[in-house]
Amino acid sequence: MEKPQIFRSPTAVVVWVVWLLFAVGNWVDLAVQGRDHLSVVAAAVLLLATGAAYVTAQRPRIIADDAGVTVRNPLRDHRIGWAGVAEVDLVDLLRVHCAWGGPPGAAPAGREHHKVISAWAIHYSRRRQFAAEAKARRGARRSTSAFPVGFGRSYASVAPAREPVSGAQADAERIVKLLQARATAARAEAVWADSPVEIAAAPPLETGPTGTPPAAGTPETSPTPLASDAAPVTAPATASTATTTMAATGWTEPLTSTWSRRALAALLIPALILLIVVLV
Repeated sequence: MEKPQIFRSPTAVVVWVVWLLFAVGNWVDLAVQGRDHLSVVAAAVLLLATGAAYVTAQRPRIIADDAGVTVRNPLRDHRIGWAGVAEVDLVDLLRVHCAWGGPPGAAPAGREHHKVISAWAIHYSRRRQFAAEAKARRGARRSTSAFPVGFGRSYASVAPAREPVSGAQADAERIVKLLQARATAARAEAVWADSPVEIAAAPPLETGPTGTPPAAGTPETSPTPLASDAAPVTAPATASTATTTMAATGWTEPLTSTWSRRALAALLIPALILLIVVLV
């Protein structure tokens, strides 16, 4: 069993650490110098802001393990097996397209469920990507007009180098490719498990009435057709074993979405404390 892979935003981690250091420093200062009601209110406000920073910066992540993928957003957790991941793409956030109730495309439309989960942990700037592509196109036009055809060679046919993407953009694309590869492999395994394997039976040996080959000069009689001649023998045992293995590893786990009690507590408890402090 491989160790689960965790994907997070490096910027969010830095923001969380910086805020936590700032909040702890202010709490120490308020504990040493604060002696009035305003200091208590300020400490409660810091506590509420810390809960919000935990929910929005520390919690969001994507966890990929052998069985499936978990998308942890600020307040909710989404879990689905690899066979139910239909597609992974990037818009402004990384999105996981889920299709469960059977392998994608195999179950009737009324029995198959679809949902798109947006992962807060991975951000992707489409505006920056469009700007890079536009800059590359402008460079291509300039190179086309600047270098005419000469000496039997067209310099305009030389494609310009692609504009390098930022580290965050490249990391987001790498994560998408990794998740998509694992989901594609699981769906291929699911399709193979649902396909029965046909084994054609060998034709029977023609024998005489006593079970021995007919003697020379004896008129041949057509053998009685056997069940193996009428239809191929199906061997669903292999597919059944594969399906059982997939179910045991959790690949076929349907989408489950749950509220995070810890995230709700990180927001509600400080808000209640602040309300009590203000009203007292």
